[in-house]
Amino acid sequence: MEDRGRIIDGRAYAEELMEEVKAGVRALHGAVGIATLLVGDDYAASVYQRRIDRHAQEAGVFSRAERLPGDTSLPRVLALLDELDRDARVSGILVLRPLPAHLPESAVLRALPRFKDVEAQHPENAGLLALGTPRFTPSTAAAAFHMLDRYMASVGRDPARAYDGLDLVLVGRSNNVGKPAAILGLARNATVISAHKHTADAGRLAEHTRMADLLIVAAGVPGLITGGFVREGAIVVDIGINAVVQPDGSTKLVGDVDTASVLPLVEAVSPVPGGVGPITDVWLLRNALVAARLARGEA
Repeated sequence: MEDRGRIIDGRAYAEELMEEVKAGVRALHGAVGIATLLVGDDYAASVYQRRIDRHAQEAGVFSRAERLPGDTSLPRVLALLDELDRDARVSGILVLRPLPAHLPESAVLRALPRFKDVEAQHPENAGLLALGTPRFTPSTAAAAFHMLDRYMASVGRDPARAYDGLDLVLVGRSNNVGKPAAILGLARNATVISAHKHTADAGRLAEHTRMADLLIVAAGVPGLITGGFVREGAIVVDIGINAVVQPDGSTKLVGDVDTASVLPLVEAVSPVPGGVGPITDVWLLRNALVAARLARGEA
């Protein structure tokens, strides 16, 4: 029987990736910048924005963190995106989700400058990703597979072949995580199944997740996946980040996987916090570095 109950240390992989990013930024003499735009006061998005700013400073990347009130009009948002596009210090722009309900997300994402759209949210960049020729790979999905590639290598499996024919089940089909992760799984020759709210509503979620050799969860539902939802010996990646109010009134970030009940059954699981999240932060900066190279005609 294979070893069970490994915790995948995303922080260690993030630290290695950060050193690569720092070297790339130094090679460009610091001409790399990331701008983040938060409209409203979503807690998880606010935490993410602060983390990006902190990691950018560590990497020597210019950071411009913009916040607008939740009732900001669409023209004001579009005007700020245009201003960020014209800011020569900024090589990459991220619009943080969720956007307030009154803002049409499609109009905001279409307004992103294509060569600064480091999360591939503009329709052109999303299309390039779907075709297998990405200009940028969305950071969360990219981070999940970077972590998996590194884990596979650490246990003696060649990442170039480790996914061939595996049953990969994704829980969640969002445009920024679930769908890109499905594309990346297909590119690695996995057999990909996308499960979502309607799968759960039909009472068939566990039926699919228990088939998974590799289970990636990005549903935004705290503790959704318990031990009864996993196949013994599976590898489980928890991408969920949920703000849960504790009895003492404090707020804690938790994942979509109940790690305590899953861990004894699976080969490995990524924790929240400390799994995909730290790599995601650095991958976004890596994408800003790629954008800076594109702007210089080097990529």
